[in-house]
Amino acid sequence: MQNENRQPDNSELMEIRERTLAHYSQSADSFRAGTLGHDVSQNIQALLKNIEGPSPYRILDLGCGPGRDLKAFAERGHIPVGLDGTAEFVQMAREYAQCEVWHQDFLKLDLPAQHFDGVFANASLFHVPGSELPRVLRELHATLKPRGVLFASNPRGDDEEGWNRGRYGAYHTLQTWQRFMTNAGFTELEHYYRPEGLPREQQPWLASVWRKT
Repeated sequence: MQNENRQPDNSELMEIRERTLAHYSQSADSFRAGTLGHDVSQNIQALLKNIEGPSPYRILDLGCGPGRDLKAFAERGHIPVGLDGTAEFVQMAREYAQCEVWHQDFLKLDLPAQHFDGVFANASLFHVPGSELPRVLRELHATLKPRGVLFASNPRGDDEEGWNRGRYGAYHTLQTWQRFMTNAGFTELEHYYRPEGLPREQQPWLASVWRKT
């Protein structure tokens, strides 16, 4: 992966957006087939157990892809809304989960204020360049109800970002991720590494749960 120490300008941000979405658009069918059986129930439960008040909960599945987790939230009796920038995924998710799905990308979000009890960002926020992440996190903070909860799971790294197999990604250390989230107005509830039960060097995913404060 190429390291990017310089922050991208506006034209580069548009290239990041278009190329990353094109990658998912071109591989939509194989991505759905390859991820449908992934078990992320640990992550779903990490979000739900920390939301306060009676259910059902309004959940924003940020970067919902083909709709696997969107359907899981609906089957648990909640009211999920999906969001994805890839048109093919939006259509797949609507058909598979039978839920409302918004066609938006992370660099141009349009979210209702104080609407959701929880945001589920599973393997999605790492596509946001570091220069744009503070704004995106503030927008997610704003769309949560008071004391709402955000779950995020991202591949971890050493604070490098750049192109990786046709997609742009930012790979943060735990300390950097904590700083981004705290500066956006969140308080950490817990974090853990995935997959479960493996040595740390075999756990590439950092999962964390945060409350709006």
